[in-house]
Amino acid sequence: MALAERMAFYQVPAVSIALINNGRIEWARAYGMADIASQRPATTKTLFQAGSISKAITAIGALRLVEQGKLSLDEEANRQLIAWKIPQNDLARQKAITLRMLLNHSAGLTVHGFMGYAQGQALPTLVQVLDGVPPANSDPVRVDLVPGSAWRYSGGGYTVVQVMMSEASGQPFDRYMQAAVLDRMGMSESSFAVPLPDTRRDLAATAYVGAGTAIAGRWHNYPESAAAGLWTTPSDLARVVLEVQKAEAGKSDAVLSRAMTTTMLTRGLGEYGLGFFVETLGDRTSFSHSGGTMGFRSQLYGYTRAGQGAIVMTNSDTGAALIAEILSSIAAEYGWPDFKVVEKAALPGDAAVNMQVAGDYQLLDLPAHVIAEGDRLYFQSQLFGAKRMEMFAESKASFFMTAQDMSIRFERGNDGAITGFALLRGENTYPAKRMR
Repeated sequence: MALAERMAFYQVPAVSIALINNGRIEWARAYGMADIASQRPATTKTLFQAGSISKAITAIGALRLVEQGKLSLDEEANRQLIAWKIPQNDLARQKAITLRMLLNHSAGLTVHGFMGYAQGQALPTLVQVLDGVPPANSDPVRVDLVPGSAWRYSGGGYTVVQVMMSEASGQPFDRYMQAAVLDRMGMSESSFAVPLPDTRRDLAATAYVGAGTAIAGRWHNYPESAAAGLWTTPSDLARVVLEVQKAEAGKSDAVLSRAMTTTMLTRGLGEYGLGFFVETLGDRTSFSHSGGTMGFRSQLYGYTRAGQGAIVMTNSDTGAALIAEILSSIAAEYGWPDFKVVEKAALPGDAAVNMQVAGDYQLLDLPAHVIAEGDRLYFQSQLFGAKRMEMFAESKASFFMTAQDMSIRFERGNDGAITGFALLRGENTYPAKRMR
């Protein structure tokens, strides 16, 4: 399939890619429009918001402070915080929260992610964000699970880390990260500054939602920089992958030692190390992170000992599915063990079955539709780009799609009527309820 056709299908104005092979950036390319209104094309210098990929870079900066003796991985976090303390309650008192827990998303803290602030909106201080008071638009960051008892993603936890790092380094977070991490990795195009400096605005991609609609003011600002605030390019993020690969191999200590890099890439709770999702794959370990802010979707992926990796960045809320297809293509071309295409056998269409499952559903609080046209069946949801995708039967209850790598399993009540479905995408399952 042609990339331009898939970009049009998913309504992604721009995509930028950097490919790592044999321990170097083999190529970097950009496609489409960084800004539709001005017809400004995307280039390899175009800046994108990295979203939660920021957490991986933040973790590297935090672990550097640990190696310098300015922070401790396992001392109680509140003993290392000055301006703000994690509020104590019966759950928090059962086990002390540490930096290791915060970086691993196992501290039991709330607030999954952040919505950002439109241009011209007042930006809250970090203390206001952590306490959930105006002008912050997110809930307070509080302990509601016993620390260390479970893995649960928490942008709130990384905002606590941001405060710890600023206080330990004696610098604003963006300045510390610039000098201690970005500059040392050669990430000359990148910045954690909020808002983005005027000198870089013309390099930034405009964020798009829905059917190619630009966000007012072009993008949102994220003062929760450690969790979501990095502006960067795929080539700069490729330098992160290369540095992690070299440090893990004992060939560089520009930012972290080999021992600390190994600690970072060792799973704690969940499938997460300290800042990266990690998986052992025989002769190598994968380390990765996805990212999403309002109107941007990105993915960083790398392997230790194989000298391979890729970064894909888009300026659309619907970019994640396109990224998955691009990574599948890269995996096929470069012999990666991940993202392999799965072949499935489809049964002939059954008009009677199709009529039974057709209807209106509610999926993640958004409408979704299953549409029957004779022996052909289609799925449509704004959650996945709003375009109709054909469904192919594996059984009378299970169907799969090829426009995106998703499958649907319909569920019946005691009377045999369809009550809803489970949508499977990657490792995630999303329940849907039939409305009509």
